[in-house]
Amino acid sequence: MTTTTPDLWHHYGRSRSESDRDVPDRFHWTWGQDSGPGTEVLGGLDGACVADLGAGAARHAAHLATRHRLARVDAVDSSPAQSAMATDLFGHLAPRLQVVSGDVTAHLQAVPSTYDVLYSVFGAIDFTDPRELLPAAAAALRPGGRLVFSTLAHYLSRSPAQADVVAGRVGAKTPDGEATTMPRWVLEEQVWVKLLDLAGFTDIAVELWPATGEGPRTAATLLVSARRAAGGVPGQNS
Repeated sequence: MTTTTPDLWHHYGRSRSESDRDVPDRFHWTWGQDSGPGTEVLGGLDGACVADLGAGAARHAAHLATRHRLARVDAVDSSPAQSAMATDLFGHLAPRLQVVSGDVTAHLQAVPSTYDVLYSVFGAIDFTDPRELLPAAAAALRPGGRLVFSTLAHYLSRSPAQADVVAGRVGAKTPDGEATTMPRWVLEEQVWVKLLDLAGFTDIAVELWPATGEGPRTAATLLVSARRAAGGVPGQNS
């Protein structure tokens, strides 16, 4: 019997990576990847140390690495397949872009007060227990550092977001193609605000971006931003 966790992101984005190897021209936050603000919501990026949490193929990270004068962007992902894809597509952008393969929460816990900006575009914030990830993100930011993430405002099934810190189950595939499920946190705005406050964030703001089209896979987006409190993180040394 093996205890190895299957990589449920093994197949994601694979067909696109074979035909589209370009660095994206634009940075989109919304679910449809066709509207909303751009990188300006991240704040000043000149000389910044940045991490993409749940970077997947690192397309957003590659955009930052080539379009901004940041010090470094770490594309962090727990999926070995996604990290390998990111390396294949954008490994040539090192050292400005670094692909980091491993558990996102553990990575953040290992690098206290390292980053100026953390962000997630429907990435690790959606698929990791926020009671663990958000405090780790606060600790990994320098005081005053910024966290920005986009997340679903409701389930793709049109079911409403959760009014408590409860994960739903969404479809996934194992590397051998077997159907399974994995947790996804789709939470109401006020739940995210409370979690961020408890984790040591301040200046919390949430914007709702409606879906730009109709169909079974469209969704509105919550765009959330916050700063690590200058006084430190609860339970951590600042």
